[in-house]
Amino acid sequence: MSIAFWAVLVAAMLPYLATGLAKSGLSTSGGYDNRAPREWAGTLTGWRQRADWAQRNHFEAFPMFAAAVIIATLAHAPQGQIDALAGAFVVLRVAYTAAYIADLALARSFVWFLGLICGIALFCIGI
Repeated sequence: MSIAFWAVLVAAMLPYLATGLAKSGLSTSGGYDNRAPREWAGTLTGWRQRADWAQRNHFEAFPMFAAAVIIATLAHAPQGQIDALAGAFVVLRVAYTAAYIADLALARSFVWFLGLICGIALFCIGI
């Protein structure tokens, strides 16, 4: 399996990493409420709230990325370019999460934009 396909799997798991961070360190008796998880998430503050927001953005960014990898692959674009762009996307999404949690808004926006460029480039090399 190509590096790009592994990158799709890793990108698919990033929302769950962010969710785990949002829930980390919270006891089940006084913290996370599994009966109303979305309502509970609305009560988060600080870095845990930002981790939840990062999780939501990962879900939003994933479909375009996965489609772009598939389209570039089906178009027989050079595999090295597909792998490089897919790998860069994943690295940027990890950096995005770190910047979001650290409340570095400008850095977060910058790496988000670079990730978007990677997705667009994957579509373009598939043309």
